[in-house]
Amino acid sequence: LRRKGMTFETGPNDETDLTENQLLQQCKMYIAAVRIADDFGCATIGIQYQQGLKDLTPASDLVEGLLNNVDRPPVRCARSGRVLFEGDALPHFNEVDECAGLDGLVTYRLWRELGFPPENTLHDLRWGQHFQSTVIDDYVWVFLISGAAPPAHFVGGYKGTSSERQPAMYFRLGGGTVKGISKPGHIVWSRVFVMDGDLHCDLGVAEVVELPSSETARRWQETTPQWPIMHAVLKGITRDQMMARHKSNHIQVVYTPNEKQAHRGCRIKAAAMAELGLKVHLCGTVDLA
Repeated sequence: LRRKGMTFETGPNDETDLTENQLLQQCKMYIAAVRIADDFGCATIGIQYQQGLKDLTPASDLVEGLLNNVDRPPVRCARSGRVLFEGDALPHFNEVDECAGLDGLVTYRLWRELGFPPENTLHDLRWGQHFQSTVIDDYVWVFLISGAAPPAHFVGGYKGTSSERQPAMYFRLGGGTVKGISKPGHIVWSRVFVMDGDLHCDLGVAEVVELPSSETARRWQETTPQWPIMHAVLKGITRDQMMARHKSNHIQVVYTPNEKQAHRGCRIKAAAMAELGLKVHLCGTVDLA
């Protein structure tokens, strides 16, 4: 990871710093997760860190960010030596959010078929504020997952990725995050959820915008500066509409090559989810042709 250009903000004190020992334990967890997925024939996995592991091992965030990235350290089968899931990400759903797991796996496979970069991730819909400049005049949301997103989503890729110690208030045993600023571009967002006994899927399109470094820093400080950030403008949806409709702070995001392909990808994903039996809802502005 260091050879790829990723930086690790380390120190000597396990209680306050990110240490080499914490990182090595996270690397062991990464290897174990990939091997377990292969042993059990899993196409996607989730690590229930908070409830089951928080007092046993450093945070799982470094693991999660790497699993969702196609370009990631190879893991070999302990018995045969073959590289597991070679050339692929292993889609991971944060906090064992099974709805996000379904969403992430379907998205990954669809985007592979479309020839788009397939890295997708859960983010956390935190808050937002109107931002006005010479190039932006929109309500810009703070998407800030609590620890990791795939480096492929960040400005500069691995070279724009850093790892900082998880805050001790949440993560007593530390562990590194996968932090970066999401690159400008067009995305499809979605959320799979259960309502009245049925599976539903909300989805729409959004634009990831670039904000001045000072504004990015302010938004980080207002939330949690160790975590990865995405500046998102939802198309055709107001703040109040999103807060009234959205069923979780969790929101799935995936990049597309351009705005036209975002609308096309959204339509294709909606059709796929409907074919799978979900009740699909297009939210905001989505071109239907």
